[in-house]
This record gives sequence, C-alpha cells and structure tokens, in this order.
Amino acid sequence: MSNNIIDTTSDEPFIVIASNRGPIVFSETQDGDFEFTRGAGGLVTALGTLAKKHEVAWVAMAINEADKKWTRKMNQQLTKIDDIYLKLLDVDDDAYSKYYNQIANPLIWFIQHQIWNVISDPVIDKETWDAWETGYKKINQDLADSIYEIVKDVKRKVIVLIQDYHLYLTPKYLRDKLGDNVCIQPFVHIPWPGPDAWRMLPAQMRTELLEGLLASDIIGFQTKKDAFNFVQTCRFYLNDAHSYGARDAITYKGKKIFAKAYPISVDIEQMEKLKDESETKFFLTEFLNLLHDRKVILRVDRVEPSKNILRGIDAFEALLKEHPEHIGHIQMLALLVPSRMEVEEYQDYLQQIMAKAGMINAEYSNSLWEPIRIILGDNYKRAIAAMQLYDVLIVNPVADGMNLVAKEGVLVNKKNGVLVLSENAGAYYEMGDDAISISPFDVYGTAKALHQALEMSSEERFRRASNLQAIIRDSDVNTWFANQVEDSLVTINNEDKN
Repeated sequence: MSNNIIDTTSDEPFIVIASNRGPIVFSETQDGDFEFTRGAGGLVTALGTLAKKHEVAWVAMAINEADKKWTRKMNQQLTKIDDIYLKLLDVDDDAYSKYYNQIANPLIWFIQHQIWNVISDPVIDKETWDAWETGYKKINQDLADSIYEIVKDVKRKVIVLIQDYHLYLTPKYLRDKLGDNVCIQPFVHIPWPGPDAWRMLPAQMRTELLEGLLASDIIGFQTKKDAFNFVQTCRFYLNDAHSYGARDAITYKGKKIFAKAYPISVDIEQMEKLKDESETKFFLTEFLNLLHDRKVILRVDRVEPSKNILRGIDAFEALLKEHPEHIGHIQMLALLVPSRMEVEEYQDYLQQIMAKAGMINAEYSNSLWEPIRIILGDNYKRAIAAMQLYDVLIVNPVADGMNLVAKEGVLVNKKNGVLVLSENAGAYYEMGDDAISISPFDVYGTAKALHQALEMSSEERFRRASNLQAIIRDSDVNTWFANQVEDSLVTINNEDKN
C-alpha cells in the first residue's frame, strides 16, 4: 500500500523526514474515529512550504495511545493526510522507554549539553548497556527498516532528512540496506561538544554512534562551531577519519562526509498570524493587567537543566540586592514548560526552581508586588503575548543548539526590548553583536547585564532591536529547510556525474 501512493518515477526528488515525534498528534473521538492536530514547531511549519514543492513523507514513532490505535488501523502503512504522507511506528513500549528515557534522555542529551556531574554521573551499568542494545539500537533499526520499505522501489532521487540525537544510528542502518541509492542528511538540533565531552561514553558506544552518522552524505548542525567539533571528534576517536585540514568535512574509510551549519530559524508568517489571533490578544490584555507599568524581565523556557533557569533567578536576586531602586518597579515573568517529567533529574530541577523563586518572593514581596511570577504550562499563544511586552529577554543557557526563544522574542516584541544572551547559545553567533553578552555561569555578571538593559537609552534600545529583527527577517525556517534540500540535490547531481 505504501509505495502505491507515491509517484516512483518523477524527475523531482522524493523527500523523507525521520524524527522521534511526528508532525501530527491524534486523538480518538467517542465514536471510535480519529481527529488530528498539526504540531506548531518550526520543523512542522517548514514542512508545509517544502510539501508545496516536493513530495514529502514523514516517518516517526506513535507516541500516545491514540497515535498507536490510528497506526494500527492504518496497518502501519504510509497514509496521506492533507499534504503530508505519514507513517507512524507502533514500536515496543519497553524498547521505546529504554531508547528514549535511558539513552537519548538523559545520557546523550546530557553529554551534548555538558551538564553531567562528572564526579558521580553518569553511571553506565549493565542496565545502560541493555538499553543501548535492546532500546536505542533497536528503535533506530526499526526506523531504518520502515524508511527502507517506503523507498526501496522508488526510482527517483531520494533524500532522507533524519532529525536529531535520537536517531544517530539510523543513517548506517539505512545505508546498509540501500547502498548509495539515497542521499542521507541528518540534522543535529542540539550542540555538538568537543572531543573531551565524548569520553563519558564507552568506546564501543561512541564508535557506533560516530559511524552511524558518518554513513551520511551531509550532516547538518546549528553552528560552524558544532560542525567543527564533530569533525574534531571523529578525527580524535576513529582511526581512519581524516579532515585533511578541512573544518567542515571528514573523510572516513575513503568517503568524504560534509559537516555544514544550517542555523534554524522561525516561521515569520505563522508568528505574525498568531500574534493577531483573539486568544493571543486575550493573554496580552491579561498580562497588561498583571504587570501594570512595571518593566518586565522575561524568560520563556522548557524546564530543562541546560536552560540554566536557576542561575537566571539567582541573577535576578542579585539585581535586587545590588540595585534596590528596582524593587517594586520590575517584574520577572517566567513562562516555563515542564519537560521530560518522567526523568528524575528534570523533576528535581523543577522543584529547585519553584523553591528558589518562593524564597525570593518571601523576602521581597509586599502587599502590591511579587518580584517573580512563574507560569507553568505549554501555551504558545500565551508565550507570544508575553514576548510582546518584555523590556529585557534573558536567554542564558549553559548550552543550546540554537534557542528559538531569542529569535521569536525579537521578532514580536513591541517595546524595543533588550536581549541578554548567553555566549553558549547557538543564536549568539548570529545575534551576539546586538545583544548584551553574558557567561551563563556568571551570576553577578548577568545581574549587571540586566541592570544595563533596564537603564539603556531608548535610542540604543531601538538600534539593537532593529538590527536583531533584520537578522531574523532575512532568514526564516523555510530558508533553513530549502538550503538543506538544495545541498542534497547538489550532492546527488555530483554523484550522478561520477
């Protein structure tokens, strides 16, 4: 069934996107039918533009029970929904838990964000090895098998865009099945650290992970630094890996693999529409009533240790101590999205955040003012409303592949707000010149940056905000996707000539 709905002989390339989560979430109706909503992330919205130009299939895991029921009803076949060909895998629950909750998160994620406590963590024991073999490797193999079934009979050019750290082994498993009859181009959405960080992985895991990625033709990263770190990691750990002086390519076992930077961005058109929706305007009014005329220091984050929320709150406390003139006249507003609450480290981190904010409020609040207001929950329109009102946006991650909040905030803000930006955010390489730069570990320096932003002249605020907006408008998420497809086509065409 799956290949019967694909034009197998077109001159245009057939594109497959592979990810952990799909672009559509299903819910079951009372009569046993299914409804679906399309995700709001940049990857999903970029697909809309891509699907207008190319035939696109998306392969991912069935995450919730409704997803699983839908994919069983479809017999796990490729099914067209609107302009998307979708295939969800109904994978074994135990294998998925091992793959996602033990290897992808927290092990690989924590290594790539360099947030393990090296004194006591991680502990790689027999259970971890079992999760690697029967979880991470199995799910990656299942995904590769599923992609193979879709494209095995397709005679046209095929591009497979594999998304992120969950699927580092998929390129090799797919290459083993298809040989060179496909262009494989994964994209790593999170930071890629230098070689030393990867010592935490046992040599066998590390080698399998790197060889998995090196079965690709091109590997995409958020920044040139990430791409260079990948090249150096391969050189350091693999005997037959050579860069020959290149910073953006590695030759392994005679094959040259490119490591390129494709900085992800936002969907400008979608954000402009969402900003004008009635629900967003409702939240905007609610925030105006809450904030009165106070200046706003805003952060919008997932509850994730790498986002460095605790040090940001510590910096706000230091600001109140160093500059008591701000007491009663500013408001820290934190919109936090609980994330991966099934992982113990994330539960502990949320508890620490709430406890710290509570202590600051207990010390500084008065009958008319509470210094920190934390709002929990995932509501994108509420976030867009809040972003319009900040005087200062603090983005201080310990490590971040990009951090789209920095770009989203700059795009929709109405007050020429100032961006306080960590040097360790991927966005820093594009936006650092017009932000106030901070070290994510320097609490005192961050407090000084917050004060500088609050006291900045209107002329300087306007100049910085205008420059940052121009950067974002010059390259949106559709450009990000198009650049990757264009490079894939160049690779395919070069191979055809050879």
